Amino acid sequence: MKRILSHTVAALAAGLCLRLFFVCKFPFAPADTALYEQLATNWLQHHVYAVTVDGVLVPTDLRMPGFPGFLAVIFAITRRVGEDARLYVRLAQVVVDLVACLVTAGLAGLLGSLRPDPKSGRRAFVVTLWLAALCPFTANYTAVPMTEVWAVFLTAAALLALVALIGAEWAGRAWFVRSQGIARNAGPVFALAGGLFIGMGTLFRPETPLLLVVAWMVIGFFWLRKRRFGPCVRVLAWSAIGCALPLAPWAVRNAVTLHEVQFLAPKNSNMPGEVVPYGFMAWEKTWIFRLKDCYVVPWKLDGDVINLEDIPARAFDTPEEKERVAALLEQYNNDLTISPEEDAAFGQLARERTARHPLRTYVRLPVARAFTMWFTPRIELLPFSAQVFPVREAWREDPIDFSVSVGFFLLNVLYVVLGLWGSVRLWRDSTVLGPAVALLLGYILVRTAFLTTLETPEPRYVLECFPAVLALAGQVFGRSVKPPDLLRLS
Repeated sequence: MKRILSHTVAALAAGLCLRLFFVCKFPFAPADTALYEQLATNWLQHHVYAVTVDGVLVPTDLRMPGFPGFLAVIFAITRRVGEDARLYVRLAQVVVDLVACLVTAGLAGLLGSLRPDPKSGRRAFVVTLWLAALCPFTANYTAVPMTEVWAVFLTAAALLALVALIGAEWAGRAWFVRSQGIARNAGPVFALAGGLFIGMGTLFRPETPLLLVVAWMVIGFFWLRKRRFGPCVRVLAWSAIGCALPLAPWAVRNAVTLHEVQFLAPKNSNMPGEVVPYGFMAWEKTWIFRLKDCYVVPWKLDGDVINLEDIPARAFDTPEEKERVAALLEQYNNDLTISPEEDAAFGQLARERTARHPLRTYVRLPVARAFTMWFTPRIELLPFSAQVFPVREAWREDPIDFSVSVGFFLLNVLYVVLGLWGSVRLWRDSTVLGPAVALLLGYILVRTAFLTTLETPEPRYVLECFPAVLALAGQVFGRSVKPPDLLRLS
């Protein structure tokens, strides 16, 4: 049994079975999937990156081109488009996600190889591979034609390259590279590779450059403390070049077609010339912190009736405020389109609520969003309610629903606890590992902080942090010792 559990193929086989289970049992396609498929189809058949509006192709930068490009490749290979090709898309995502498991395990193995115990690298690789392969939170997104699988994979690859850079530059070792030419130029090579993966990840998720920002902060802090000005500048330059290379064609296309130099998709996913309801969004940010709130208000805007009784009581500070919202929603529900005047009125409500309780808007709600995104049971893609209170009643009504909800919540907590525990062990082993830990934890914190500024706190947005969490969790199972040679290095 020990030999089986230590074998890479066994872990990948288990991971494959789990992902095929989700693909066959719980396939899901949200509204965004149809948009991505439309972009891919128009790109493949008409050679225009565009959406179809009233039968007319309209070029857009509404979404980054990475996932539509992936879909277009699958469509071309299978000669099927849209819903007919979704099974093939899901199967391709299974392969990508399994590769992501290997890359995440490689990241853990690299971190372990920087520890004093020479066996920690292999042990961390095996443990992390099993953790990643059997992680249902990333595995269930293989059944969803969305960007998450690719974003997780490219984030893991970028983190691997950046940690390799830290190992080569900070610890002065690149023993994990067989090529002498690469080993001699490890800093520029790994910086360029990290930037390339971040740039490629940006083609799928536009907030991916947050990882590059964190990497620059870590490199600047630790390198400059050692007065390594030259290596610091070279690393920053090569990583910036690497990130810009995949994005350059997209920016050129936007400049030529849309007459704007745009490296990313619009922050609010709006079409050129489309009015963004900033006032309404500001009002939402004064009370929304759970995913289920998004279904009753934000995702109904400009398309569906918004019922006042569906809005939770915390959205109103006074009866008078509730009456004002009711009057605005009555006007909106007449034509299901928010007018500039209505949007301005919601903006005024947001300013009043923020002035009345600034800590609620700027502290309590962002913290609540972060907690919700990290510690939700993550069953939004599964046919379970996550309703566990009151406990006795929830258990009596549906014990399976209750058990799955609680089990997924506890599993999520376990991953986070193991990740924090592993980061502490790495930090204590040697200051050689300090920059690597700072990179991984810094990315998790910065990305989470950024996500709390969004008005729709979707738990899937933190999945890109899971390669870091899993790689750190794998370090719990290695030994912490400090032989004299690493003590001198530290």
